[in-house]
Amino acid sequence: MSTLATIEGLLQNQAGRPPIEKWHPDLSGDIDIRICADGRWIHEGGEIKRHKLVQLFASILRREDDGEYYLVTPVEKWRVAVEDLPLLIVDLEVSEATDQERRVVVKTNVDSWFELGSDHPLMVETDPLSGEPSPAVMTEHGLLARVNRACFYRLVELAETQGDRLLLCTAGQSFELGRV
Repeated sequence: MSTLATIEGLLQNQAGRPPIEKWHPDLSGDIDIRICADGRWIHEGGEIKRHKLVQLFASILRREDDGEYYLVTPVEKWRVAVEDLPLLIVDLEVSEATDQERRVVVKTNVDSWFELGSDHPLMVETDPLSGEPSPAVMTEHGLLARVNRACFYRLVELAETQGDRLLLCTAGQSFELGRV
C-alpha cells in the first residue's frame, strides 16, 4: 500500500503533454507504424527500441471518432495500425486511508499514471466463448490501455464480492471485474 502523498506525487510529477486535442490538421496519410498487442512499436518492419521515442510518439497519439488511431502534430496527422489497444497497464499503486476511500493509480507502458475513477474507468469485457476477461482502462485522447494479467490479478485481490459480482471500489466508483 502506498501513502496518499505517494499517489499524489505519481499523478502530479508527470511531464507536460502536448495539447493534441487542439490540433486538427488534415490527414497526411498512413505511416508504416504498427502498435503490437504486446506493446511493441514497429516501424517499417523493425521494432522501435528507444523507450523515449515510443513515449514521444505515444504523447501525440489519439483515437478519433472513426475508430482509427493517429499521430498528430500541429501540421500533420498520420494514421497508424493498432493490433489490440495502443497502451498497456503494467503496474499499479494502491492507497488506503482510514478516513478516505481507496485510491488506485495505474501505470502505462509509456510511464503515464492515471487514477481509476470516473475520468479513467476500468472496463472488463468477457469473451463469450472462452469466458476470458479482457480488462482495459480509458486513459486520454480516446485511448484505452489493456490491463496486463499480473495487474488484473492484483485488482481482483482488492475486489469484494457483492452477490455474484466481483467489484473493485475506488475513488467513489465501483468497477465490475467479473462474476463469481
